[in-house]
Amino acid sequence: MSRQYIDCREFPSTMNCSVALSADSENELLDAAVQHAVAVHGHRDTPELRQQLKTAFKSGTPPLQAPGRRAT
Repeated sequence: MSRQYIDCREFPSTMNCSVALSADSENELLDAAVQHAVAVHGHRDTPELRQQLKTAFKSGTPPLQAPGRRAT
């Protein structure tokens, strides 16, 4: 199984969240992503949120530089 990640920097938000999460298992990553979405972004933990988050998972590790942003 390969490492997977989800990167908040890929999603527009008013808070410009810079969190990227990665894990070795999909279940571990999903639990962490749900906790982040609820605690930081005010979402509710629903089956729909969990499915939406899973569709944003990518293989590998998050890039050091935010997607679409220049390094400073």
